[in-house]
Formats: sequence, structure tokens, C-alpha cells
Amino acid sequence: MRLWPAFREPSLVLSKLPSRLHHNAFVVRDHETNRRFFEDVLGIPLVATWCEKNFSTEMQKEIEFCHTFFGMADGSALAFFQFADPEMYELTQAEQPPKIGRHYHIAFKAEPDTYEELKQRLERAGEKYRETNHGYCKSIYVNSPDGLIVEFTQDPEDVAEIDAVRRGDAHTELARWLAGDRRTNNELRGRAF
Repeated sequence: MRLWPAFREPSLVLSKLPSRLHHNAFVVRDHETNRRFFEDVLGIPLVATWCEKNFSTEMQKEIEFCHTFFGMADGSALAFFQFADPEMYELTQAEQPPKIGRHYHIAFKAEPDTYEELKQRLERAGEKYRETNHGYCKSIYVNSPDGLIVEFTQDPEDVAEIDAVRRGDAHTELARWLAGDRRTNNELRGRAF
């Protein structure tokens, strides 16, 4: 689903919106374990590796790190950091991860053939995944070796009509919910694609 909000105040909107996601970064313990998962299992190619050093103001010393990028069709990427100093890995991890972590994830749109291929690749590799039919899209969720939850979504054929409805009532539905009216507005959940 494309999430294009219906803006009430044109003056509040950037004159030109960012063109796309450049990258989403995540810290990993082992680049090779991560590479095998994203490239060999999921089939998302490694497109860049940057090996760097810079001064960490938090650590008050020079930190050596490697930054990898796995490419998407639109030029965006999933990016990962691995530090030479194991202490940096520990310091970049959440102290108290949420008890229910599924709501923290990154999602990518996948065409129907790609969506099915991803499921087959995960099954062949013996990787556990979860599939959900939201109605406005269906999704598979999988955890990377370091716990990044990655979602791949497939839009239904009528996505443009669904998007038009949600764009039209985005502000009124948010105001309704914030005022305490908790009725669902998703009558599409679980419908067949």
C-alpha cells in the first residue's frame, strides 16, 4: 500500500518530497552471516561495501567499521554496520527490547511473482516466516540473524481504489481514533487476493 497522506495545509508540506528511501541502517554482529541471509537465502544482492574509520565522540576513540548495502529495485537499500570492536556492537543494541517486537520492522513492496519466490526461498532454507493477510495487502515477515524484522508485501489488484479511500479519510479517521472511537475501519482483513 502506498501511504500518501491527504495534507490539509499545503504550506506544511515540503515543496518537493524526498524521492525514495535511500537506506535503512541496522547493526549486525557478523557481516558474513548477514550476507548469507540477505543474498543467498532471500536473493537480495550485496551492492556496496564501505570499510571506514572515524572518531567516535561517545567512545572517545577511533572506531573501525564496515558498512554494507543490499540493493532494491528502486535504488534504495538495506544497510548494515559491523564494528571491529565487539564493545561497539553491545553499545548499539537496545537495552530493553520490547516484549512484543513485531511492530518494529521495515517493509518492502514485492510483485506477486517475487512474493511467491521469497516464500519458496525461505521454505527451502528452512527459515521460519509469518504470513498475514491485511486485506489492503498481504505480507510475509522474517527475522534476520540479528533480529531485524523484514516484511515483504504484495498489493491487491484494487490497491489504487483502496489508497484513494484511505487518502480521503486519513485525517478524519485519525481524529476519530484519537478522540477514543476505536471502531475498526479495515473490513478488508483476510479477504482473498
